[in-house]
Amino acid sequence: MRRICSTLTALAAAVLALGVTAAPANAATGEVVVFEVETAPLTVYTNPAEGCYKLPAAAHVLTNRTDLPLRIHADPLCLDPGLTVEPGYGSHVAAGSGSFSI
Repeated sequence: MRRICSTLTALAAAVLALGVTAAPANAATGEVVVFEVETAPLTVYTNPAEGCYKLPAAAHVLTNRTDLPLRIHADPLCLDPGLTVEPGYGSHVAAGSGSFSI
């Protein structure tokens, strides 16, 4: 039992050290623009940082106007592999449950 505890403690310390020394998240320069419907203003994500962003419920088209590729996901938590959208390109998105990640 003592050996298991010391192994778990060492593992926890290694994970903590990795988190402390990890490089800070990079932000994309530019904006991601999402079109929903003609009667709603565009949703704009300016200089989005690395991470997962839930799309508006009525999202229809996403345009990547940043300097980094992004991934469009069918689920709201960015769990599926997603579709890559290169800078300067766009894509249709599924309304109601999508997200994107940098």
